[in-house]
Amino acid sequence: MPVSRAGVPALAAGVVAVLLAGCAGAVPAPIRGQGAWALPPAGARFDYQLGGGYTPAEGVTVVARDRTERPAGLGYDVCYVNGFQTQPADSAAFAAAHPDLVVQTADGPLADPDWPDELLLDTSTPVKRAALLDLVGPWIRGCAASGFDAVEVDNLDSWTRSQGHLTAQGATTLAVEYARVAHQAGLAVAQKNAPELSARLRAAGYDLAVAESCEAFDECSAYTDHYPVVLDVEYTDELGADGFARVCAEARGRSGGLQRVLRDHDLLTPDDAGYAYRACPA
Repeated sequence: MPVSRAGVPALAAGVVAVLLAGCAGAVPAPIRGQGAWALPPAGARFDYQLGGGYTPAEGVTVVARDRTERPAGLGYDVCYVNGFQTQPADSAAFAAAHPDLVVQTADGPLADPDWPDELLLDTSTPVKRAALLDLVGPWIRGCAASGFDAVEVDNLDSWTRSQGHLTAQGATTLAVEYARVAHQAGLAVAQKNAPELSARLRAAGYDLAVAESCEAFDECSAYTDHYPVVLDVEYTDELGADGFARVCAEARGRSGGLQRVLRDHDLLTPDDAGYAYRACPA
């Protein structure tokens, strides 16, 4: 889901550096998939439609939609899978069926502070990660069966909101396994957020990045330094229309794989009041 940084601990960047340094010898081997996958064309215009599928603006050829939606079929389709937190409508049922796979506290299952109807999945042990892979893996393969070209696995950074229950290492280890499933199914795999992990995941075989608010939080280079294609979603209540126009103007005439769009924070459809969409001019 769209990010809000208000709940992320201020020391997260420093903590991740320590964690990754401490486990430098345990970097997962690069992914060796069996399928064939491709990247979206650099600079292609895209739309981010997690709030529901609709016919995008003219010229859009790259579309991201939830795994439960049909691909847009306009050139390149990215499938959204929530691989580190529950989806809001499924949270209660998931916690009841798999209480050991959500982070548990003295007060019950731990929810995302900014999205309290999403529970954090427990990536803390090999057994739990294997069980999560058994659940999420079929969703990823389902994206391929539906005709998507790539998958973005959301909430990689949930460990920063886990009150110390989870680590970057646990999240990264599971992220690499998700990517292995995606590649074997013929899907490219996109890192979603967690810019501090870009070098590590790119080295492990990730293909592109889907970023949220990287301009608003001055993080875009953390992705573009490592990935040939970065799809960045900015929001009207963060960067705003004026800020978006400014970054588009600053980038005009440059080549590269960073493509930005401006969306409303709830990712509404054109039929909803409050819908917003804008892309940088070609």
